[in-house]
Amino acid sequence: MSKPVSICVIGSGYVGLVAAVCFAEIGHHVICVDNDEAKVKTLREGGVPIYEDCLPELLAKHLDRGVEFTSDLASAVERSEAIFIAVGTPQGETGAADLSYVEAVVSEIARHISSYKVIVEKSTVPVYTNEWISRVLHRHGVDTQSFDVVSNPEFLREGTAVIDFLHPDRIVVGANSERAAEVLRRIYAPLTTGVYYEQPRSLAGSCTAAQPARLLVTSAQSAEIIKHASNAFLALKISFINAVANLAESVDADIEDIAEGMGLDTRIGPKFLRAGLGYGGSCFPKDVAAFHWVAHQQGVNFKLLQEIRKINETQRDIFYNKVLAALWTLRGKRLAALGLAFKGDTDDIRDSPGIEVIKKLIEAGAMVTAYDPAAMERTKAVLPPSDKMRYAGDAYEAAKDADAVLILTDWKQFGKLDLVRLNQAVRFPIVIDGRNLYKPQTMHEHGFTYVSVGRPASYHAQQGKPRGMAL
Repeated sequence: MSKPVSICVIGSGYVGLVAAVCFAEIGHHVICVDNDEAKVKTLREGGVPIYEDCLPELLAKHLDRGVEFTSDLASAVERSEAIFIAVGTPQGETGAADLSYVEAVVSEIARHISSYKVIVEKSTVPVYTNEWISRVLHRHGVDTQSFDVVSNPEFLREGTAVIDFLHPDRIVVGANSERAAEVLRRIYAPLTTGVYYEQPRSLAGSCTAAQPARLLVTSAQSAEIIKHASNAFLALKISFINAVANLAESVDADIEDIAEGMGLDTRIGPKFLRAGLGYGGSCFPKDVAAFHWVAHQQGVNFKLLQEIRKINETQRDIFYNKVLAALWTLRGKRLAALGLAFKGDTDDIRDSPGIEVIKKLIEAGAMVTAYDPAAMERTKAVLPPSDKMRYAGDAYEAAKDADAVLILTDWKQFGKLDLVRLNQAVRFPIVIDGRNLYKPQTMHEHGFTYVSVGRPASYHAQQGKPRGMAL
């Protein structure tokens, strides 16, 4: 592969840790910095603090060879040519991204620059953050010839982040100087030239040596907007199909058929046209709000972003009402909740739609037993075990003697349950599916009353549709 670049990655969260390990995978030497000494110790010992496919294997492969972990920012900066900032940018009270962590890191970097560095925004930040980073460096006396600031947004999905990094749809580099752009080209050369995909132990994915990753070089401002605009548009697709689902349900149409018909149009495509509980996680809610704030600051009336958020929030209330309609009353009811993470294949519970629904159900007097393959320990921090909230070892234990089973997260295994065993476990065979993992006909054949999103409810003959209860 091409000549290795010495890289410093500041932050070892979902973005920083995946980036650090993947940069090592494509041949670079990486120093990953975090001020959490306990996390650094865990990583040095080969532990992975997040649930992410392929990450433990790659970390074991490159630990102390291609990637090292430290809390010594000064040394890491001095030893690196490119410095990637991957710290948190949480949403503030106004909706704007809180950039205080970014500013603190940049101020620290400024104290240790002794030669030319490329400082790379990897965190999701609003437009013009590159200019603010430059101003902070200037205020700390750093010569303008000693650095360039580049925007290199990430487009990683939790659960598939490693493959997304190594087999990207595109790599966006926002650089206002050719000197800086060339450093980023060198960093990503193993992917853009296809050399990485020729390696015998490379991870397989959509890119190949014949069809390598594509790199797009833009201005820093354009790259910053590309990230926010991309996430806002994906959130739009989710909210749009959920709005259509509510219409479809009111006229006894099937949203799955509608989404398939729409997705076959190549101008639209099938991805993110899955009706359900709506989006959650650390990216979409925060980025939609931040993008709206940026537009407002620039005098642009972007009301569409407000509607995206409103539809998404309403979707949780609609699901809650489905549970209420199916059970009539909730006080004293035993409910099995399958799924706590905001999506499948991750342990991330930030802004999880499922957890928000569970909180409302408990407030209404229900008793919930939950199961999630990866997110239960994190959830216990926000919903401690109690007489109203219990945790199970598997889906069938959660369903034991339940008045209804709620599917809240799209884990693949939740779509492959033994329906005979599930029916035997529950008190009443009622499944309320917030992720549309089953076909109504299949559930009916297995004796379930089945309520989903954007499709007619299927009432088993023994259950019947309750009079006066609209769904």
